Amino acid sequence: MSENSYRFETKRIHSGYVPGDNNDSVNVPIYQTASFNFRDIDRAQRLLRGVEIASVYTRVTNPTVAALEERVRDLDGGAAAIAFASGMAAITNTLLALAEGGGNIIYASSLYGGTQETLVNFLSRFGVETRPVANRHAAAAYGTLIDANTRAVYLESFSNPNGEIYDIEAIAEVAHRQGVPLVVDNTVATPYLFRPFEHGADIAVYSLTKGLGGHGNLIGGVVVEKGGFHYAPYRFPQFYKKYYKIRDIDGIPRSPMDFSADFPLVIALRMFYLEFLGAALSPFDAYLALQGMSTLVERLDKQVATTEKLVKFLEGRDEVAWVRHPAAKTSPYKALAQRYFPSGTPALFSFGFAGNRDELKAFFNALKLFSYHVNLGDVRSLIVNSPETTHGEFTPELLEQADIPTNLVRISVGLENANDLIADLAQAFDAVFQ
Repeated sequence: MSENSYRFETKRIHSGYVPGDNNDSVNVPIYQTASFNFRDIDRAQRLLRGVEIASVYTRVTNPTVAALEERVRDLDGGAAAIAFASGMAAITNTLLALAEGGGNIIYASSLYGGTQETLVNFLSRFGVETRPVANRHAAAAYGTLIDANTRAVYLESFSNPNGEIYDIEAIAEVAHRQGVPLVVDNTVATPYLFRPFEHGADIAVYSLTKGLGGHGNLIGGVVVEKGGFHYAPYRFPQFYKKYYKIRDIDGIPRSPMDFSADFPLVIALRMFYLEFLGAALSPFDAYLALQGMSTLVERLDKQVATTEKLVKFLEGRDEVAWVRHPAAKTSPYKALAQRYFPSGTPALFSFGFAGNRDELKAFFNALKLFSYHVNLGDVRSLIVNSPETTHGEFTPELLEQADIPTNLVRISVGLENANDLIADLAQAFDAVFQ
């Protein structure tokens, strides 16, 4: 079998790394060094001009980080990938690079709090206009906001915290019809549960901190470019501008498109944004992410199965007003889940706590297994009141727009025994309401 024919379960362990090129180390080594020896003057020029590809300085390239980038790229089936020091760095750098010079970004109006705050109140400081799609489930609604200066449509494949699923193929078609790329945050789903490029996405962004890393022990992010999208010069002039910094071996200035017409975004991110803003992923965090990815399939399979059991349990409790997850009886996303998530929907869901805030506080305090903090995709099961934490930046108006009521509780399901988790929730409810 060729490497290209390997299935997902094999790629998440082997892609992007050859032991024979690394002193036969079975695990990817941690190249904990700031810089790399040029060896001689001629090789230095080949490396700096891109004629020879190898690591030069860890802020821009590093073998451990490169192995991670290649592995995620292969899992997604993209053309190129670049890692960052955090998921937010991956998101913000991507949007800034696309909207460079003052473009606008169209986005679904229910996103992770940090992302939405970036779109609502931060990118405008850099001349970027952002436009929320209030009717975010209607593909046509995205098209009505696109104009000649739109640089991207942005959404999540599985929204945090509501577990909303969008008709991504329909939204991609609307965006592509007007020459705009679709950026999908696939953090919650990971490439195992959702394949963004197979459904019209052009760029995928991830927080490695969540499901890909999976152990709550690292901070990191990655951007994957599918390749082949036509970045029109009038809409993306920054990809066509020639820079002496990325000149060729003969000293002729080049543009990101000259460097690679297949993935100019990743080129621009690496040559300018990563180098100048410096949000580089550390080799050690890249190593941790690689270790986490090696068990991705087994972790997510168990978490998906446990989630379905928890959803069923909570639907039967009087203390629960509603449950939001495609596995819930009343979910409007069942058909989309079957279409887009054949291996199961992510282990993240929310429910409405049928009590006041003091009772919610007592409920959290009574839990013994669930950890109260704002990460997700961990081996531990986590619980949090999103309106005051992960989405605490939202004004009441934004909370209403995103359909996040004040009684919303979010659960990220870990690897504990499902019956133990159910028992923990049950005893916490009983401690408060009996």
